[in-house]
Amino acid sequence: MSLGRDFRRLWVAFTVSAFGSAVGLGALPLVAVIVLDSSTLQVSMLAALSALAGAAIALPMGDFIEQRRKRPVMIAADLARFAALASVPVAAAFGVLTFTQLCVAGVLQAAGTIAFQAASGAHLKALVPAAGRAEANSRFEQTNWLSLSVGPVIGGGLVSLVGATITLAVDAVSFLGSAIGIRRIKQPEPEPVKREGKVDITAGWRYILQHRGLRALFWNSQLFGGPVMMTAPLLAVFMLRDLGLAAWSYGVMLGVSCIGGVIGARMAPTLTRRYGLHWMLLVFGVLRAPWLLLFPLAPHGMGGFVVLTVAETALLVGAGAFNPSFATYRMEQTEDGFMSRVVGSWSISSRCVQPAFIALGGVLATAIGMRGALWVAGISCTLSAVLLPWRSAKPAVVPEPA
Repeated sequence: MSLGRDFRRLWVAFTVSAFGSAVGLGALPLVAVIVLDSSTLQVSMLAALSALAGAAIALPMGDFIEQRRKRPVMIAADLARFAALASVPVAAAFGVLTFTQLCVAGVLQAAGTIAFQAASGAHLKALVPAAGRAEANSRFEQTNWLSLSVGPVIGGGLVSLVGATITLAVDAVSFLGSAIGIRRIKQPEPEPVKREGKVDITAGWRYILQHRGLRALFWNSQLFGGPVMMTAPLLAVFMLRDLGLAAWSYGVMLGVSCIGGVIGARMAPTLTRRYGLHWMLLVFGVLRAPWLLLFPLAPHGMGGFVVLTVAETALLVGAGAFNPSFATYRMEQTEDGFMSRVVGSWSISSRCVQPAFIALGGVLATAIGMRGALWVAGISCTLSAVLLPWRSAKPAVVPEPA
């Protein structure tokens, strides 16, 4: 269905940013290793500090964003991320780059991403009519997985040819392109819903936890996303050391499996129109969950490569269909005056839970072995299906603080 010229402008802006971020995926830690010769501990601290400090900075932003038109916030977040990342290659060119600056850039990028997501969810809800939201979210999801299937490959080539700092500059410029694209949207924004009473940074979480359907999906997303992210750093070691595979197999497995996300997202609108959002959440919430159980069963050699590729692809087909349905459901179930705070709270929670699971994965791999850690991840991910919203729910009325 046609979603209008302004949606196409927003979609193009998102595409530019998504592909730029995919090309620059991992460029910041690469700069730390290649340019600054940072230690393993420093690289780990860079990732952890970026996630946690970025979330802390973004914590009070939800109420601020809720009270304002969303498009200027999105543009400001893009410009902040552009400035933070662009400062790194500039400093490197003049020979003044430090590890502290890398940490500041990572924190600002993380905080800007959370602010952008909080504003963009409410903006999309106002821009696209209810009948078109499933299609709109599906297109964003397809773009996301397509960018992840080709972007890291291009990024790896750029790092080899021109270096990590130039690759990071590509990521920075993509945020500038996104800001320009959003600036071209013509449709006037509705007046923000005004809050009465004191600022309450917990309002987003209170809204989620007092709504039966959102509460279930919130815990489901943490228990699913955490174990999936936990396997990300383990898989490279597992494939190269335990299964004896070549380095290229890891990149091929990731690239091929991301096509599964594109397929799942592409079929989501048709299935949603036929069966409804609740059906989509339950069916694909279950279908995406158990595939990590195949990871520790992978045999040595190319047989293991096939098992991991099939499992990861099947997981992403389910996730690709589930994610746009979830985003649409969250839009429909959240009142306009809480949309930014709900999305912001959700994003902050995920950015805190996932690094914790990643750290847990390293501890478990050391304590009980790589396959043991993968078993824990697979069982946890499978159990996430229990927390799906098996009963439909109406929005909760959450009062503002007095």
